[in-house]
Amino acid sequence: MNPDWLIPQWPAPATVKALFSTRAGGVSMAPYDSLNLGDHVGDKPADVAVNRHILQSAIGVRPVFLQQVHGTAIVNLTPETPDGSVADACMTTQAGMACTIMVADCLPVLFTDLEGRAVAAAHAGWRGLADGVLTQTLFKFMALAGVNHVQSATKIIAWLGPCIGPAAFEVGDEVRAAFESMSPKAAHLFKPLGSGKWLANLPGLAKLQLQQLGVTNIYGNDGSLDWCTVGQPSRFFSHRRDAVLLGGSGRLAACIWKV
Repeated sequence: MNPDWLIPQWPAPATVKALFSTRAGGVSMAPYDSLNLGDHVGDKPADVAVNRHILQSAIGVRPVFLQQVHGTAIVNLTPETPDGSVADACMTTQAGMACTIMVADCLPVLFTDLEGRAVAAAHAGWRGLADGVLTQTLFKFMALAGVNHVQSATKIIAWLGPCIGPAAFEVGDEVRAAFESMSPKAAHLFKPLGSGKWLANLPGLAKLQLQQLGVTNIYGNDGSLDWCTVGQPSRFFSHRRDAVLLGGSGRLAACIWKV
């Protein structure tokens, strides 16, 4: 496994493995250099295929890639699930495949339970987050993992991966209003820029939602610069940073699987 890739530091069971890829270790040319895993961003299909093979060889199971649309659809993965299923979250109880989410500024969230009975991954951009992708994923995941309401979400472990950071994520009034309508506590996660613009703390908003759903074991992205896709150009792709300047941006992947 490439030493530059991120391995979550969280108390997952030994039977659960996870990683977050970086730009390192692939064959794509600029602006997709080098481990671009997105087949929809303008990169050469042959290079993307090689990059996906590199990832699969490293983790030892098949990463299942979704067609993500910033929605809330969830797919339960089986060995027969094809790449390209339209969904923004996936989960499974089976070994041999990795729940995989591609990002280039949006927040990937990985889930497992304390017993390692199931794993899940969700794509949480602001639209999906506001529409409830984490809420719906958590409830379906708890049912899949056999976590009942008595045990509650305290039996679930979540890991937040890199995303656009709170010093770079400029949004309008409508984004702030959407989250404040869901919880008044969201107000402190927006800093005013003037003229109806705000800096939003995307990982903070996700963490707030998970906490309000009862999840107490949350690890990973704390909103600092080390986790910011925009602020780490040598390590992370960023659609917001790269698309205008370079004409395109690659995609990173968060993967979680059972062994």
